[in-house]
Amino acid sequence: MNPLEDKAEEAATFLKMLASAPRLMLLCHMAEEEVSVGQLADLTGMRMPTVSQQLALLRAQGIVATRREGTTIFYRVASEAAKDVMLLLQRHFCPPEVLAAAKDGIKETAS
Repeated sequence: MNPLEDKAEEAATFLKMLASAPRLMLLCHMAEEEVSVGQLADLTGMRMPTVSQQLALLRAQGIVATRREGTTIFYRVASEAAKDVMLLLQRHFCPPEVLAAAKDGIKETAS
């Protein structure tokens, strides 16, 4: 393969990883801040095993990274390419008011 073909394959693999509604929802919530697994489950309405499975896939591809604090694991977007793509997608598909509504829904449920 020539270098352009190599990069095209790399980009296709990256885009396939992002081409999942559950993974995009998780990344939207992590685009600007570090978030715990529990918070991601609450924010997305996904079950913890599903969140963990999707995060494991993203982590294996180097798209997200983790930090442990006691028993809590926090995730953040680690890939510069993913950060760039998520900023673009956020502008069109998950604007701040949509993310804020998800967070407000969690606060109301906890009250």
